[in-house]
Amino acid sequence: MFILSEINDLIRIPPHTFNIPIQHAITDELNKKYANKVVPKLGVVITIWDLLDIKDGLLKPGDGGSYVEVRFRCIVFKPFVGEVLTGWVTECKATGIKVRLEFFDDIWIPADYLFEDCEFKESESAWVWNSADTELFIDVDEKIRFKVEKEVFYNVKPKSSNEAIGIEEPANKVPPYSIIASCQLSGLGCVSWWD
Repeated sequence: MFILSEINDLIRIPPHTFNIPIQHAITDELNKKYANKVVPKLGVVITIWDLLDIKDGLLKPGDGGSYVEVRFRCIVFKPFVGEVLTGWVTECKATGIKVRLEFFDDIWIPADYLFEDCEFKESESAWVWNSADTELFIDVDEKIRFKVEKEVFYNVKPKSSNEAIGIEEPANKVPPYSIIASCQLSGLGCVSWWD
């Protein structure tokens, strides 16, 4: 679920940090830039792990900061396809189930990726798996085990001028990174079913 990834970048060190050790200043700036952000084709960066190489700083005319080329490793959330994870159901719709983890909530289980005898009960706003003459419910806030089927990266555009002046953009924007999952194997589904 977590991997250690190596990245190269050019980081600006602001002048007010020149009095602290360079490793601390660089780590702080890298965490500001990368922590809790999606790096395309890589995943969600959790934190900076360590610095591998720091080049000499360069100055630009008219800018008081120092620009340093750095090679570093960071901890990234990137589950592999086929990995089984446990999360909580946040929403049940006729089209599928939305799931969240402690720190990530863009996980979607489409209706086609649920158990064969699953059906959506509109009156209950829940999915029901009819297994051996027993109705097993998948409700909101249930702990659920699922298998990662694929990752979806979406190139997000910068904020528009409407957002800058306080006009809200549509709420149904596509997340920059999401996971498509399934519940079709024994042991998957609500954790309480298998205890």
